[in-house]
Amino acid sequence: MAETPNENELREAFCEIGRRVWLRQYVAANDGNFSARLADGNILCTPANVSKGFMRPEQMGIVTPEGAKVSGPLPTTSEILMHLEIYRLRPDIKAVVHAHPPHATAFAVAGDPLPRCVLAEIEILVGEIPIVPYATTGTPDLSAALRPYVPGHDAYLLANHGAVTTGRDVFEAYYRMESVEQYCRVLAIGKEIGPWTQIETGKVRELLKVREKLGLPEKRHQLSDQELCPPTTPNRGNVIDDIVRRVMERLRKTD
Repeated sequence: MAETPNENELREAFCEIGRRVWLRQYVAANDGNFSARLADGNILCTPANVSKGFMRPEQMGIVTPEGAKVSGPLPTTSEILMHLEIYRLRPDIKAVVHAHPPHATAFAVAGDPLPRCVLAEIEILVGEIPIVPYATTGTPDLSAALRPYVPGHDAYLLANHGAVTTGRDVFEAYYRMESVEQYCRVLAIGKEIGPWTQIETGKVRELLKVREKLGLPEKRHQLSDQELCPPTTPNRGNVIDDIVRRVMERLRKTD
């Protein structure tokens, strides 16, 4: 990755990413928040109660790794505790993006675990995307709920809430948000067409090697084939369609 951007570059990057998530409808009103580590160890973060599509560089705030405010004209994001917990557990992470993209959030609301081993790009660039149990936003409970998932994952869905992605810089974290939303969109469309199909486990292991060549941490090599690519759960829509089909067949037989 490139060298750590300076503070001014990060402020500008936050505004650009804010415009992108707003235009893509990943956030509504004042939703969402971003943060990034600064060279001195402090954390630059977005302000509270400001639309991400209309932020200005001077509105960003700075906090210490413990959460004490250093500077900023506005209150910092109410979800800063979640960001700080991620940085505490993962020294390699330099940026965090949180948003509410519709398809990803729909899976988080439905409680549908995302299938593994379906899209090569996800296996390489994102990895497994777990659903974190619900906890109240902006509280230590959310940090505690995240804690078991942070060490082994770069992206998570927050139950009944939204999505969080991380990266070695703020654009990598943002691109992962795009990838997660695109994946969930493809899955949702695929549900209407037929069962999801999975990549062969051996081919997935080849993708993990590609991931490592990109310098991304990978701990899935030790998993068994069943653990690496567990079978996908039946699609609810297909189950309902099958029930309707069988009922109609029986009705025709009784005519």
